[in-house]
Amino acid sequence: MKAIVHEQIPGLDGLAFQEIREPSVGVNEVKVKLKTAGLNRRDVSVTGRREDGADSLVLGSDGVGVIEAVGAEVNGWKPGDEVIINPGIGWVQNGDAPPKGFQIVGLPDDGTFAEYYVVNEQYIERKPTSLNWDEAGVIALAGLTAYRAVFTRGNIQAGNTVLLPGIGSGVLTYALKFLKAIGARVIVTSRSEAKLETAKSLGADRGVLTTSDWQETLSDETIDVVIESVGKATFQKSIEAVRRGGTIVMFGATTEDVVEFDLRQFFYGQYNLLGTTMGSVEELQEMLAFVEKHEIKPEIDQMFTLDQYAEAFEYLRDSNNFGKVGFRIE
Repeated sequence: MKAIVHEQIPGLDGLAFQEIREPSVGVNEVKVKLKTAGLNRRDVSVTGRREDGADSLVLGSDGVGVIEAVGAEVNGWKPGDEVIINPGIGWVQNGDAPPKGFQIVGLPDDGTFAEYYVVNEQYIERKPTSLNWDEAGVIALAGLTAYRAVFTRGNIQAGNTVLLPGIGSGVLTYALKFLKAIGARVIVTSRSEAKLETAKSLGADRGVLTTSDWQETLSDETIDVVIESVGKATFQKSIEAVRRGGTIVMFGATTEDVVEFDLRQFFYGQYNLLGTTMGSVEELQEMLAFVEKHEIKPEIDQMFTLDQYAEAFEYLRDSNNFGKVGFRIE
């Protein structure tokens, strides 16, 4: 089968599109013929984390397709079923944090940027009928991350005001749509005026340039929660923007990981800082039901073919997207 693999050389130079062996099916596994798969910033990050001489690895955490074969002990699934791949392995019930042994598809084991993917039957979900193949293929990782950040960790309610720094990523476009579906007020920031206008067309109540003075610009707002994913470039500004006693939910760091902030200011302000990543099987099921109930559609920026892997990875690396990027596999 054809697949996007990473091997030998750290970074994007180690990517290749090549023929590899088709996976076989175990007794509790299903073999899925993939239709589409979402490209995530994690995939770009993985290429930089692998060492010189690393073995071949199929990248990709998201995917949707049709079951082609099932193992002898599989129950409840059959060939022809349309399914979404759960990007997380080993986290079934919702909890404060993922259990020991939790892994994300696409590292350390092979992922979804291939014609076929084999997985334990526990880690697939039925494709919502409201989503087409492109939409279903890009929803799991980013949609799940946004759902846990907004609801499980942030506990955001109707009427809350939420700040989303760096709008444009897949996760934040989902967060924007989820928040508007429950009646929250949403403020977004971006370095791009065009992205601010696009966000407002999707329901954002206000757009602010990331480079502006947030304290001054947002002095007339009471921000209850900030959903942060930028990192060092905006972290201090987020603390200064959120109300005293407010919450910062952090799921990523697209700029530098290490930040410094004034602890005295932080504890006197009674702020809450919550980390989050991905989510459980239960939360994935809840997210997919929420999407169907509220008729939410993923915001798709661009779809590529697998042989356009270099262009796709560079496009996402450079943050040219507004919304999701993915691959059409057939």
